[in-house]
Amino acid sequence: MAMQYESSTAVTDATIPISPGSRLRAAMVLAIMADALQIVVFPLFAEGALSPADDVLDLAVAAVLVHLLGWHWEFLPTFFAELVPGVDLVPFWTLAVANVYRKWKQTVVITEERREERPALKGQQIPCTLRSDRGSDAEFEK
Repeated sequence: MAMQYESSTAVTDATIPISPGSRLRAAMVLAIMADALQIVVFPLFAEGALSPADDVLDLAVAAVLVHLLGWHWEFLPTFFAELVPGVDLVPFWTLAVANVYRKWKQTVVITEERREERPALKGQQIPCTLRSDRGSDAEFEK
């Protein structure tokens, strides 16, 4: 007798959304690690564009950062600067991610300011209820 069991676990193709803050933290950690590696292991990367290890590292970092944060113009000059010999000692990947974070933070602040300017229910007030000292709900008038 052969028994067959059906799996009760549904497999979907849905992705798990990752918050922008988590993506920025991961990108910053990656950028710091890449810059630190290029500084600590300087002899391997001293040739700039002529070093295959440097090129592979920079291409991989650029690809992962674009995947995590999307395309930003800060990544293009950073990539070209990393090709110049000796410039690897400047933490350009970290600076690029920090600038992306700065722009993202400004966008969030502006969006929240606009949201405060335009309430969801314009001209209407929603009665608030608060708990009084006696434990009953008290409704405030408009």
